Amino acid sequence: MIKKLHDIGLRSEHAYTAAVISIGLSVVTWSASLRVEPGSGLDRADRWGIFVGEWAPTLFGLGVALSHYEQEEGTLMGKAHADGERRRQMAGTA
Repeated sequence: MIKKLHDIGLRSEHAYTAAVISIGLSVVTWSASLRVEPGSGLDRADRWGIFVGEWAPTLFGLGVALSHYEQEEGTLMGKAHADGERRRQMAGTA
């Protein structure tokens, strides 16, 4: 799944940014729910804030998974490049 997300262009920075935004959005939804629905009380506002606030850990986790995938991919690319250079050098001296 992480490879698929990476292939469509999602990067770890995107997930981290979305997580930070969701923290702010949690506060905004809690505050807006208090103002827009005053009759519903604090309980409903808390539920909205918690609902949106639960996105942040998920998005941070996704960011970490994408970051690990990106590092692994970079390591494999570097190894492949080094192997190719070694082969070229051996072919040139033989």
